[in-house]
Amino acid sequence: MSHPLLPGVLALVQQAGEAILPFWRQGVEVVEKADASPVTAADLAAHRILADGLQALDAGIPVLSEEDADIALSERAGWSRWWLVDPLDGTKEFIADSEEFTVNVALIERGEVVFGVVGIPATGVIYHGGHEFGAWRIEPGKQPQAISMRETPASGLTVVASRRHGSALQEQLLAALVSRFGDIERISVGSSLKFCQLAEGSADFYPRLAPTSQWDTAAAQGVLEGAGGVVLTLQGEPLRYEARESLLNPFFLALPADAEWRGLIVEEARALG
Repeated sequence: MSHPLLPGVLALVQQAGEAILPFWRQGVEVVEKADASPVTAADLAAHRILADGLQALDAGIPVLSEEDADIALSERAGWSRWWLVDPLDGTKEFIADSEEFTVNVALIERGEVVFGVVGIPATGVIYHGGHEFGAWRIEPGKQPQAISMRETPASGLTVVASRRHGSALQEQLLAALVSRFGDIERISVGSSLKFCQLAEGSADFYPRLAPTSQWDTAAAQGVLEGAGGVVLTLQGEPLRYEARESLLNPFFLALPADAEWRGLIVEEARALG
């Protein structure tokens, strides 16, 4: 089962990645936006391909992109479904010549992710998924491979964390897991790849107790949900994308939907929040 718009989005994500690569490791000029985040010509090239291409797929679905997000709440509140786009997630990793940057596109309907596509331009790998469609990894020249979250190990939990955005709250939360699992292995990775690590069974838990924007998470949340995962606020509610004034997400926890330690971690998170 697949969404009828998915093939077009897969092609656009690949095109956007190809537009980014000529700028990679070329000392591209960096401009600081109003919120102090960096933007490059690569971000803007990918944005143009995605914005124009998504409108060509279905002109009735508006686009909210990181590079074109100045849309009044009064307008966004009238949308029933829309595209949520990060043309180049992990710009700091891109600038640092890392491979850990992605192209993210999600279809949102009434605040929920229908499906998401996450492309890795440096490798050509693309992930896609949604809670009704499963989750898939596509490597260049190969058939799509179904992916899913692994069963939680009895010990040795693996936690994936941001390479650049840790916090004291995160450390307090992880201490609760140490009491349950003993030693915790930590792996660091940039951009939306943290969700994909969980979705393909390379890690078990991703706590984010630092700011993110809606376009940072929606596409990869779709992949994770298709793989049997869930993204929860610190109050234990699903992370949603209703139109609101701020485009920042609340802090969240990404984990297997059926994890027996879900209640433990939500209880600890509520105490922090």
